[in-house]
Amino acid sequence: MGQVGRRGFLRGVGAAAVAAPLVGAGTAEAGIDVDVELDLGLPRLPGLPRWLVGDHHVHTQYSNDAMYTIDQVVAGAQRHGAEWLVFSDHGHVAHEAHSVEPAHADIVAARRRHPHLLLWQGLEWNMPAAEHATVFLPPSRDEAALLREFERTFDSRLTGTGASTPANEAKALEALRWLARRGGLVVVNHPSRNGRIAPAELRNWHDAAPGVVIGMEGAPGAQGDGYPKPDGSGGHRGGYGNSPGGDSWPGFPAEAYRTFGGFDWMTATLGGMWDALLAEGRNWWVTSNSDSHFNFRDTIVRQPEAPDLYDRAGKHLDPLPGGPVQTQPPYCDFYPGEFSRTVVGTTDRSYRGVMDGLRAGRSFVSHGGLVQRLETHVFAEDRLSWPVGLGGRLRVRRGTDVTVVVLAQLAARPHSGGELPRLARLDLVRGAVTGPAADRQGFRAAEVAVARSYEPRFRAGRTVGFRHTFRNVRESFYVRVRGTDGRRHVPGGIEPIADIRGEANPWQDLWCYANPVFVDVR
Repeated sequence: MGQVGRRGFLRGVGAAAVAAPLVGAGTAEAGIDVDVELDLGLPRLPGLPRWLVGDHHVHTQYSNDAMYTIDQVVAGAQRHGAEWLVFSDHGHVAHEAHSVEPAHADIVAARRRHPHLLLWQGLEWNMPAAEHATVFLPPSRDEAALLREFERTFDSRLTGTGASTPANEAKALEALRWLARRGGLVVVNHPSRNGRIAPAELRNWHDAAPGVVIGMEGAPGAQGDGYPKPDGSGGHRGGYGNSPGGDSWPGFPAEAYRTFGGFDWMTATLGGMWDALLAEGRNWWVTSNSDSHFNFRDTIVRQPEAPDLYDRAGKHLDPLPGGPVQTQPPYCDFYPGEFSRTVVGTTDRSYRGVMDGLRAGRSFVSHGGLVQRLETHVFAEDRLSWPVGLGGRLRVRRGTDVTVVVLAQLAARPHSGGELPRLARLDLVRGAVTGPAADRQGFRAAEVAVARSYEPRFRAGRTVGFRHTFRNVRESFYVRVRGTDGRRHVPGGIEPIADIRGEANPWQDLWCYANPVFVDVR
């Protein structure tokens, strides 16, 4: 539906839907049912975003622990509406020695066959002194050579720099500066899964390369791992079943190693790590992904092969379709776009457009098709500035009234779990921007609260939303939006609840999160 940012439209939207009571500061205005006023079939306004579904964390037969061909991943992604993909096979001695160029040839061939898709060759980087991150560069004639150089020079599995030491931490910063010179992007993967990424490291990485390290996975892949037996593996949703190890940062609480509504503890905790970074005014964004290795209920199966084949060739045999339905480990992932989606706003369908959109935070994430679109628009009532959207910064004078308009397009069809998802509530979260953290290992933000909750009337495919005004703003702040199907919360509250091992059907606990908008008060 484009970036709806015209002040006249935002002020003139009807007030048909009934909003939930206000929680916190500001003025609640009536909810809006905008399907009549907003014709989704209208041409997009020039220069305003189009929204593209994608996935930055996908594995193929060129990973030591995955199996799909690139064509099989692309076919699955197309079935589920994904429009951009980053193939992020694992850094590995055999991968660097044998896989980079053959995988590149397969990706180039797929680009020719599917010119409407945007396909990157990336890497799941074993970060020195840390764990994993997606790395990708702008496509170019040298992309395979650059990727191989990066892997050889900076992957901890190849360089023996995995231990949490000052020297290895410095190696990670050197790698980020290398990527900054070449226009690369980094997203920190499953940040809390093993507790290996300390809060100070996130800050150090962002300080060293703020245009490269753009954020973290708000939710990991492997969302089907907690599906109950006998139809699923009965494990931990997202693969978050670990406990502290020798290289884990000791300051994390036990709950940091679990997911909440499928989302990482750093993202799902109100006033947690994500909010602590936003409170510093950092452009720190969240994404979601499939982490596709073996996909839930698939009928593609790996061929028998020699145990050392990958080590010798850097590639597994092509898997075969037509097998029985697979539900047990390791089949716990989903195809790109099937369950987890990162939706990026871009002015054009291009590699640069998607990378720029990700870098700018012009994106939201959704599980299970809970929403098709989720937008936040913020504008000053003094009419001295144009509205800004996701990832943006609105600069206003002290004492100005600031209005937030949230729009969500509801699901129009059932997801692959067989149900039509229903958005039960949207929360507008407000947090104070207080400046650089006094404690670089801090992972809490004190001044964060739900300023408004809104319960839409559900009509499939309809666009709903609400308006909220913060009066007489005196200090800088940010707003972000999350949504839920309302099925699981902490008792008596609205916060997501920890996923239970073996009892976490992902389709029964759906959430969506939008990246923030900052309001800088002068």
